[in-house]
Amino acid sequence: MAVPHHSQETSYLLPPNPEDWEKQGIPDFVYGQKDLVGKKIQWPRNSPSAADTPPLSRFDSALCSAWRQRAELGLFRYRLEDLQTQILPGSVGFVAQLNIERGIQRRRPQNIRSVRQEFDPEQFNFNKIRPGEVLFRMQREPNGPAAPKQEDILVVINVSPLERGHVLLVPAPALRLPQRLLPGVLRVGLEAVLLSWHPGFRVGFNSLGGLASVNHLHLHGYYLAHPLPVEGAPSTPLDPKGCIHLLQGLPAPGFLFYTSGPGPDLEALISRVCRATDYLSDREIAHNLFVTRGAPPGQASSTSDLSGIRVILWARKSSFGIKESGAFNVALCELAGHLPVKTSQDFSSLTEAAAVALIQDCLLPQTQADEVQAALVALMTREEL
Repeated sequence: MAVPHHSQETSYLLPPNPEDWEKQGIPDFVYGQKDLVGKKIQWPRNSPSAADTPPLSRFDSALCSAWRQRAELGLFRYRLEDLQTQILPGSVGFVAQLNIERGIQRRRPQNIRSVRQEFDPEQFNFNKIRPGEVLFRMQREPNGPAAPKQEDILVVINVSPLERGHVLLVPAPALRLPQRLLPGVLRVGLEAVLLSWHPGFRVGFNSLGGLASVNHLHLHGYYLAHPLPVEGAPSTPLDPKGCIHLLQGLPAPGFLFYTSGPGPDLEALISRVCRATDYLSDREIAHNLFVTRGAPPGQASSTSDLSGIRVILWARKSSFGIKESGAFNVALCELAGHLPVKTSQDFSSLTEAAAVALIQDCLLPQTQADEVQAALVALMTREEL
């Protein structure tokens, strides 16, 4: 049964007795169009706020209170303390964090050999998680008869968190969908960012070969109390209508899609992004995607201009197996400028130049990158005719 809007945050908390967790069922987080905030979310002028400090939206309150309770109950692989954080000196503005426990305790990646690998029920998947790991189900109120069908999306803790509030958005685990982006789950990911009043709540996707460690469809969502370079980096349009832009001025150029908020433009963006990721998947090209509040495309903007939603897509070299040679692994958050570092030595010695080298080593060769860009521009132009 759906949880009503006026319910208290305890609706999303587990009962004291673990034997009752499964009996309780999964509460619904019900939201509607009026809860989606496209504008007026800004970084505070003095210092960024933590995930669970005011102002909080209903979504933030539900997620943070339930996540904090699961931490107190010991459902994570490690206790996440305040992470040592530094902004690397240089022009990029990398946010580096020391997260030793994640490097040691996280689940070993599955044996992946293809971007299009089928779901394997014998491997770890989200049908095997403990009942207490599910926080709630996202439940969108109907928005008229023409509204897109709402996916059944669970919000689940990431037991090896990057930061406080790190969750996974998992569509109907029983469907056993492989890790390939679909419009329904992307829509809920975008709406989750619009539901949060925290400027640092971001959502992302790693494809197989793009450091996804589980081949069961999911997005990541987490809070980071720091602006990131991708929020205001400059871009140039790649097509006459401005449907797709090239993000510039960063170590990893990416394809930028932008919307000012909920409505028809959001649906058009979802369609374009998924056409692009389908193209990449069909050609065995690994990719990462990052969703954040940010500035409109064009010239470089300050981090105070968070007037819409930026979706950045990177095509990259495939990377299969465990990679432990560098200070950090390159996936969705690293490409966006957030660097979770695995050892104290690497954290103290990391420089912007070293970070740039690690990231650029994962990018496609320039000839292939140019081919992908031309193909995506042609795809967007053809679909808009």
